[in-house]
Amino acid sequence: MLKELLKPEIEELLRERRWSELREALADWQAPEIAELLLELDKADRIILFRALPRWIAAEVFSYLEPAQQDALLRELTDQETRELLRQLSPDDRTALLEEMPAEVTRRLLTLLKPEDFREASFLLGFPEQSVGRLMTPEFVALLPYWTVREALEYLRRYGRDSETLNHLYVTDDEGHLLGEVPLRTLVLAPEHAVIADVMNYSVVSLSAFEDRETAVHMMQKYDLSVLPVVDSDGVLLGIVTFDDVMDVSVEEVTEDFQKIAAVAPIEFPYREASVWHLWKRRVGWLLLLLVSDFLTSTVIATYEGAIQRIIELSFFIPVVIGTGGNVATQSATIIVRALALREIVPRDWLRVFFKELAVGAALGSALALVVWLRGFFWRGGPEVALVVGMSMLFVTIWSNLVASVFPVLAKRVGIDPALISGPFLTTFIDVTGLLIYFNVAEWLLLR
Repeated sequence: MLKELLKPEIEELLRERRWSELREALADWQAPEIAELLLELDKADRIILFRALPRWIAAEVFSYLEPAQQDALLRELTDQETRELLRQLSPDDRTALLEEMPAEVTRRLLTLLKPEDFREASFLLGFPEQSVGRLMTPEFVALLPYWTVREALEYLRRYGRDSETLNHLYVTDDEGHLLGEVPLRTLVLAPEHAVIADVMNYSVVSLSAFEDRETAVHMMQKYDLSVLPVVDSDGVLLGIVTFDDVMDVSVEEVTEDFQKIAAVAPIEFPYREASVWHLWKRRVGWLLLLLVSDFLTSTVIATYEGAIQRIIELSFFIPVVIGTGGNVATQSATIIVRALALREIVPRDWLRVFFKELAVGAALGSALALVVWLRGFFWRGGPEVALVVGMSMLFVTIWSNLVASVFPVLAKRVGIDPALISGPFLTTFIDVTGLLIYFNVAEWLLLR
């Protein structure tokens, strides 16, 4: 949103180098709004405006840019400007930047870090990709259980300024092992002479630094928390993961699942930043593979050419039966993939899913079979063809519902992303097998 100034006025201030007026105009703006403004400007004005921002604001604005935009901006900054920007970034944002940049850019950035920041960045980058360790920040406040509330508050006033959040304060022993937590509200309202061990909550939910970052999303959703402590294999507190970072992960994972379901290789950039060539590369391979798979459908139809020639009315209902099977499969797969993502079901539940979806498929198939039977009876083919299309619709619906619900669960069980087999590949499989069901029912009822 452009508040007091419109884009042309911003550009005018930039051209005339009226820095004080520009800073004053942007004083009440939030970092995300300034980031949006940067994207609206041309390259030269973007660099000038970014350099005109106060250092701490510039770092926050930088963290809201996409990796491709960050890379382009870094290429225009001097080493000294880049060094100051890296210093101002929070450790988790700095880690995200380093792991997203091309290798040569990452090496350059690491050489610009101060020794202590370099050690911190190297420590965080040492965790596996997509792990909670890459997501956490080591900027937190830890209290000791034998401190009094007064001592804890004095410690907070002295060292709490650099902490990512103070809503939850964690308690460790002298070796750093996580013992519990104290909400800030509890600490402030407790008597000053009270001991931390007497006011702390010993039941604390924590994450391993080596767990997949999706686990942080599920844990925050499950326990309704805005921050989670991260520990190593010995229970030593290493850092914290906050809600804003987990939200970014959630958006990325949902976007990736949508793209996989549509048979599109994950696109790392925002759409407006992706070139035609990049989009073509991400889609053409899958489409060629699906095109070859679709040849199976025409092969099945050609195999039953004789049946179609004998009863031409059978061909009229092919799109109806096969299209409905695809629709049923899409519905079922969407429901199951979502349930797996939210951990409402787990792979070992596949048998329970099978019987539930068998019942659902039978109920859906009965309703759809009745409608298509009426269509066949009164439109084309008479009672015999109506019986074929009705029975086929029942069997195809049950089959499609079972396949689309059980396949993602079994895929998850063997370590395959369920989203990969829940899109066009599933539809193609349903089309081929649905045609086989349709023509075999026709041969059984009419052509024996």
